[in-house]
Amino acid sequence: MNIDDLTIALIGAGGKMGQRISNNFKKTSAKVFYAEASPAGQDRVRALGLDVTATEDAVSDADVVILAVPDVALGTVSADVVPQLKEGALVLTLDPAAAYAGLLYQRDGIEYACAHPAHPSIFLERTTKEEYADTFGGIAAPQNVVAAVDSGNEAIKDRADVVIRTMYAPVIDVHWVTIKQLAVLEPTLVETIACMIGGLLKDALEETVNTAGVPRPAAEAIFYGHIQVALANALRGDNPFSEACHIAMDHGRDAIIKDDWKRVFDDSVLDDTIAKMLKLEALQR
Repeated sequence: MNIDDLTIALIGAGGKMGQRISNNFKKTSAKVFYAEASPAGQDRVRALGLDVTATEDAVSDADVVILAVPDVALGTVSADVVPQLKEGALVLTLDPAAAYAGLLYQRDGIEYACAHPAHPSIFLERTTKEEYADTFGGIAAPQNVVAAVDSGNEAIKDRADVVIRTMYAPVIDVHWVTIKQLAVLEPTLVETIACMIGGLLKDALEETVNTAGVPRPAAEAIFYGHIQVALANALRGDNPFSEACHIAMDHGRDAIIKDDWKRVFDDSVLDDTIAKMLKLEALQR
């Protein structure tokens, strides 16, 4: 399937992710309609050199409708958009939380999928300044995407794949999982754990500078370099940690990490995390 064979509607085209996706779509000959509700967002779409289309007009004949709106708004937005879609249309969301929580408006004859960018890997071999500058992905640095079919119709993967590779370009590969598995990856693995650790690293750096009194340039120099070594050693085994380092690592784990930390992978904790993210009392699924 070719991207130029599809009619696509992008809802939320003026948002943070919407603008990134719009920039990639406008490089193609695909028939794309850009919809945005807020006046400020509409101005941002026009600043990209694109026309703004009313939502009802954008989705009326769309083969694929991308909902690039915040998770907390997906229930309301999907309830407005899905009834207007033609039979067989594909609704594509960017995050799994709303789908996993059962918030998306359901309608027979409509397909549902979710595709989340993995972002450029820390191990990506970058060769240009543009690739080094693109830490988020979707501009110059290649990235993977993890996707799931929520409607159960595996036949829609071909249609979804060609859109996903365009909207998140340049894409290395699209990895297909289930909606629950995608929810385990995002938020549990990458937000509850990886992003939390990123915040902890920042806190540790500030403590080193502001409390221990180490000059910031010296602290940043040794910290940033050792973070790279630590990740390469731990995740790929590039250069095994020394015996002394293992002793310090064990001491740090005992001092900082709770013994039951793996419970974040329990279904009940995942449900609670997503409910909090979506500002819900409980999930609706």
